[in-house]
Amino acid sequence: MTVITLGSPLNLEEFLQIARFGAKIEFSPEYCRRVTRARQLIEKAVDENRVMYGVTTGFGSLSTRVINAEQVEQLQRNIVLSHSTSVGAPYTVEEARATMLMVLQNLGRGHSGVRLELLELLREMLNRNVTPWMPREGSVGYLAPEAHLALVLMGEGQAYVESRLMSGKDALEQAGLAPLPLGAKEGLALVSGTTTVTALASLALYDMIQAAKSADIIGAVSLEVLRGVMRAFDPRVMSVRPHPEQDGTAENVRRILSDSAVLKHFEGTRLQDALSLRCIPQLHGASKKTFYDARRTLEIEMNSCCDNPIIWDDNGDADVISACNCDSAYVGIAMDSAAIASTMLAKMSERRNNRIIDESLSGYPAFLVDNPGLNSGLMLAQYSQAGLLGDMRILSTSAVIDNTPTCCNQEDYVAMGYNAAKKALQVVEKLEYILAIELLSGYQAQQFLDPTLARSKVTARILEDIGKSVPVMKEDLFLHPHIEFLRDMIHTGRLVELAEEIIGPMK
Repeated sequence: MTVITLGSPLNLEEFLQIARFGAKIEFSPEYCRRVTRARQLIEKAVDENRVMYGVTTGFGSLSTRVINAEQVEQLQRNIVLSHSTSVGAPYTVEEARATMLMVLQNLGRGHSGVRLELLELLREMLNRNVTPWMPREGSVGYLAPEAHLALVLMGEGQAYVESRLMSGKDALEQAGLAPLPLGAKEGLALVSGTTTVTALASLALYDMIQAAKSADIIGAVSLEVLRGVMRAFDPRVMSVRPHPEQDGTAENVRRILSDSAVLKHFEGTRLQDALSLRCIPQLHGASKKTFYDARRTLEIEMNSCCDNPIIWDDNGDADVISACNCDSAYVGIAMDSAAIASTMLAKMSERRNNRIIDESLSGYPAFLVDNPGLNSGLMLAQYSQAGLLGDMRILSTSAVIDNTPTCCNQEDYVAMGYNAAKKALQVVEKLEYILAIELLSGYQAQQFLDPTLARSKVTARILEDIGKSVPVMKEDLFLHPHIEFLRDMIHTGRLVELAEEIIGPMK
């Protein structure tokens, strides 16, 4: 069982180990020390009757309304109840877990003033697989979905245990946990920050990076089956336009196809390929750069304090600063860009696929099936690509350029990063399906290649693995489960693993 200790910077892979793969969590002594110290500062400030935003005042445009000391705990409960307004379908388990982790990261920086026991309860919910029911629609960046999570900590709301939905109180009890009433600052801290935005973005970005590596492999399969020209991948070409991601992509394709007898046999038969083949290093490289830039942004964000207000130790007193680290512009812009990069990968994949199934371009039977006309073969799979790509283009319209003021114009600018992160999850799922359909065509086209010409070791290994579950199509068959199978190969990383077993780590 993997155990990850929070307290030092977390990277994207560790984040996914917890959110998706169920790694357990511990707190480092430093994590506990800084949380405890910040709580002591808040309690001292409350005892001194200091005016602090969200602690002894109302929220947002109500920040001018002072709350007396006897109402501090009621204020924190009220914010959770009144902010639980998101609607629609709930988060998946991994999306909810990712959000819980981001709350631990955000509040564990020691600038929020929550109690350590509150974070320990949230940690144990993760470790014992208690997953809050969190409706996903109706957030501008924070507050509403997070409030549904906070309800469960209070023993209210709803949560899943072993895939069964029950009351928050029953879920905690079944896991051997007890709810906690919220103290000063804690309700506000739980709903504030870029926690859901960064959580959803991190899940999407991890899959985007995985899909980009898969796109290199699938593009190489298509290049081989279309008898492509490898000179476009020459390292000398890359050296005069030295983007590292472009160079790395070209190297990946060269390594995958280095021993292909198919390409060797057809070498010199034409000068250049269509752009969907010839431009793989340039387009894939540009998309990867966008993903890696986004990764740097997200890893900073997941190790930041994005609360408001923020607590500082000023010689033993709490210096409470009301600012706006809860703004989601960094993540929103990064994920809008990542959605565009994903759509770029998808549009090239669709064009490569079209070349394989078009008899006038590939020289293979129309739609890769014998007796076309009686059989439709992979005709409609390309239609599905077209439909998915249309959706991706819509979803690639920027979210962060929108602005709908809230809170009686106290929040007159809103970053809308939540929408950017949420739609990124849809974008990458559609990208995986488009790549899966291209891979299906690359697999089916192999039956029409000269069997005496050896495929590259990587291609042969991938085709062998696919062949264990996907039949070679001789006549029309039910395609949906095979598309799902190939998408799963991409999503789980199986496709990359198969390639890397032979050529080593991909760039």
